[in-house]
Amino acid sequence: MILFRLLAPILLVLLAWWGLRRLRQRFNLNARQFSWLVGITAVMLVVLLLVIMGRLPIQAVAAPVLFVLSLLLRNAHWLARLFPMLQRQRRQAGGSAGAGASSADVSSIRTEWLAMELRHDSGAMDGEVLKGRFQEQRLSQLALAELLELAGECRDDTDSLQILQAYLDREHPDWREQASAGEQEQASGQGAEPSAMNETEALAILGLEPGAGKDEIVRAHRRLMQKMHPDRGGSGYLAQRINDARDFLLGRH
Repeated sequence: MILFRLLAPILLVLLAWWGLRRLRQRFNLNARQFSWLVGITAVMLVVLLLVIMGRLPIQAVAAPVLFVLSLLLRNAHWLARLFPMLQRQRRQAGGSAGAGASSADVSSIRTEWLAMELRHDSGAMDGEVLKGRFQEQRLSQLALAELLELAGECRDDTDSLQILQAYLDREHPDWREQASAGEQEQASGQGAEPSAMNETEALAILGLEPGAGKDEIVRAHRRLMQKMHPDRGGSGYLAQRINDARDFLLGRH
């Protein structure tokens, strides 16, 4: 029994560390997220060890847990209403917070008409119009009819049009049904090949700094594809550009 009490803390710590490493690889956690996970796990381990060693009565742990669960169940209807509101606020804040976020949290794609940003944590997209009638306005500030008009203005620039279509698909999934036939024709354009990739654009798309290593490139690509893969509701065009950026940077190593 004494030997078990001595070995249990060591085994639990090793098992917890192995599990944390697997979670980090599985979900591509960044340093800050991993630090939070380690901290929470450490607190849980301390409580568990105190219970195993008989220093903390299990009732002292079960009572607050049961209290929190009962509180959540009693207020489930309020939480169900609050969650969608928080999601909308987070999406709206995604664009305005983009300027202050580090390059490791935001990918950017710049075309003739648009300067787009994609936040890695939420997958939220937004961007600034660089020319035309809606110059210096953000896409999140434009109504659907205005976005379709913008699509008509930039239809001769394949990259800009494809990026705008990706934004429409993500923020207005039913825009094709709502748009008239003429507006759909304006917004569809003709599918030419994307422009050639360069190092500056590739780094911006993956949210990396110059000199990034192979592991960083692969992790950034995997993290973005989890948000933007077409099978998960993302954009085929953006997924292609993300793949192009990865291939270009790996080809230089």
